[in-house]
Amino acid sequence: MRRLPPYQTGLWLAEYIDIRCQLCRVYRSTPQIHLPLSHPSLSTVDVDSVRTNAKFLPNQQSAVAKFRQKIEQRLNSGLLCTQCHHSIAWLPKPFEVDIAAGIDLPIQAATYYDYPIRQAIRAFKYHENMTKLPLLLHVLRQLPRPHGCHQNNSVIVAMPTTEQRLVKRGFDPVMVLAAQLSEHWRIPLWQGVQRIDNTVSQQGLTRAERLSNLDNAFALTEKLPVKRVILFDDVATTGASLQALGRALYTQVTGLTVTESYIANQYHISAYALAHGSHSS
Repeated sequence: MRRLPPYQTGLWLAEYIDIRCQLCRVYRSTPQIHLPLSHPSLSTVDVDSVRTNAKFLPNQQSAVAKFRQKIEQRLNSGLLCTQCHHSIAWLPKPFEVDIAAGIDLPIQAATYYDYPIRQAIRAFKYHENMTKLPLLLHVLRQLPRPHGCHQNNSVIVAMPTTEQRLVKRGFDPVMVLAAQLSEHWRIPLWQGVQRIDNTVSQQGLTRAERLSNLDNAFALTEKLPVKRVILFDDVATTGASLQALGRALYTQVTGLTVTESYIANQYHISAYALAHGSHSS
């Protein structure tokens, strides 16, 4: 029997039973299909993953259809009210960092690292406050699905953490978020990258210090199964961590130097994050 993560039950309760807004806790959450469609990042939940493959007799089809309709309506429900959704639904412009000669890594974040997302991320990441996960999941679902990527040709690589940090923190917050994104996009996670235990925390470092700190920080432990890779991190402040991970994938997968970009171009790497920068900056 498949063992569920310890947070999954609480997440289901928040998403499918608790109909109050997960941010203000006052208003009812609004189905995403009823939210204004002017925002380019708006998306709904893929309901195919919850549909049953069971076969029914003709006289049962009507009841099953109604049941499926109710489930789809609930799965299309948002976790925030309209007002709170619009208070955070600011899809930042994507930015790029170089990972090889003539090759850039595009990075798209779901929102800005501002209040209340900043406080929610910090509470979830550093204090294991799972009550913030529904809010973060709502924000995560605003990310547009990568064009041309699907479960047969792509994988998601969550920013690896060190064993030392995992033991100290007790859980991997980026992996928790990546698992939810994997389920939403229906693109599998791949854990074939290891982070070496010789780097310090990136918090408070300049961009140059971040890049230097991440030299040789990642190593592939398995052969990459596909040529489309989606990198994911919770917060992309300068993009240095995603840049270092992208460079490691290019150089170690191809076995070439980053200057031999004509072969590296056979691989398509993009990056996504929950939050980036500040809307006021």
